[in-house]
Amino acid sequence: MRQAEFGSTGACVRWTEAAGGGPARVYLHGLGSASAVYHAHIAAASALADRRSLFIDLPGHGISDRPLAFGYTLEEHADAVAAALHSAGVKGAEIVGHSMGGAVAIVLAARRPELVSSLVLAEANLDPDPPRTAGSSGIASYTEEGFVHGGGFTETLQRVGPFWRATMRLADPTALHRSAVGLVRGTRPTMRRMLQELSIPRTYLMGELSGELADREGLEASGVAVETVPGAGHNMMFDNPAAFVEAVAGQSLLPS
Repeated sequence: MRQAEFGSTGACVRWTEAAGGGPARVYLHGLGSASAVYHAHIAAASALADRRSLFIDLPGHGISDRPLAFGYTLEEHADAVAAALHSAGVKGAEIVGHSMGGAVAIVLAARRPELVSSLVLAEANLDPDPPRTAGSSGIASYTEEGFVHGGGFTETLQRVGPFWRATMRLADPTALHRSAVGLVRGTRPTMRRMLQELSIPRTYLMGELSGELADREGLEASGVAVETVPGAGHNMMFDNPAAFVEAVAGQSLLPS
């Protein structure tokens, strides 16, 4: 396990690694998740196992610290990841980001372009004010007090499925709520606009069972490769790991 300080409180973002060559491949998890749980089996696949792999847990999640005096905005999460990469001596990383982790990866690439050489985004959040679901919008519908102390966290754990519950129950409730609020608020410019304006190789993955991607044509016109993972929903790394591995490996073959 490795760690690096982030923010102004001495708190640490932590990650585990698998040894290999470069450029490093960095895995970022979604809201209420943890990187190694969602991605270690992907990185261990033969098509990917020769690469140095970092499984970073975002602040408030997994093995990372959860300071109360922290905003947990997308920008602050991206800065914490940047601190981890700096400590690890990583530049030009290939970032694989799932859901909120994909949004953080976009912000990181826009703010610190020297750290990111390509993106694979698995149903990353692209737009503010998403439709009401049990995810970020459902969590953000509570006040922070109501979520943390008024039963909202418990109610959310009861609504989500067993896979998500297994890692969400390990997240700090305050960090979870603030992260969800940050996702719903989004960024200015939006994550979608930032993604479209990047010049690095970018792949956006949609699960076949997840429905249509909003403005797919606009993403493709800006150079984003949009691929569908067959037989998969939002958690495509569990639903169809072989296809997910193929998509991640294929990104490495694209010209930069």
